[in-house]
Amino acid sequence: MIHKEGFSFLICSLIFVLISFFISIFLFSILINLFISFFLITLYSFFLFFFRNPKRNFSYNENEVISPADGKILEIKSVFENEYLKKDCICISIFMSPFNVHVNRFPVSGIITYVRYHPGKYWFAWNKKASFQNERTTTVVETKEKQKILFRQIAGFLARRIIIYAKKNFLAKKGEEFGFIKFGSRVDIYLPLKSIIIIKKGEKVIGGKTIISIIQ
Repeated sequence: MIHKEGFSFLICSLIFVLISFFISIFLFSILINLFISFFLITLYSFFLFFFRNPKRNFSYNENEVISPADGKILEIKSVFENEYLKKDCICISIFMSPFNVHVNRFPVSGIITYVRYHPGKYWFAWNKKASFQNERTTTVVETKEKQKILFRQIAGFLARRIIIYAKKNFLAKKGEEFGFIKFGSRVDIYLPLKSIIIIKKGEKVIGGKTIISIIQ
């Protein structure tokens, strides 16, 4: 299944591919045309692959925190969160390569208490500067147990558009989509210090499926 964020991009890309193909027929030899056709088909196939939105079934316990994104655990560290929580937290950074599914999902259920978009730069997503200098969004969900969980979409070098669906005072349901980032990026999630972390650095995670922590 193709994600809704990809529809307009894929239509425009298909038009570009078809125009390029027909122009090349009149300008180049058969051999060059075969090469161009192979390149265009490969490129468009990648776009289809990138905007995929696989169907996933969800079943969780209330105190489980799930991964908000597909990708690789870049870092797990204790940091001071100074935008909203104003306290020390465990920050888990997930790097999303262009080959990962780029749908972002709520890691917990609860009431959305804070949503903010920050314009910024486009450092590589694994750069430490990316957390506070890159284009990003910040969302906070307050759980039934009054725990506030903050998570942040961070644009990378290739990512030039962050989409966020979360709205303040609305209900967040664990596993449902809260956003999408186009072409390579990162998601950070800030958890209470007493949380039990059940993943490790370098591990691959699946958004909406992998349990990354248990909140005590």
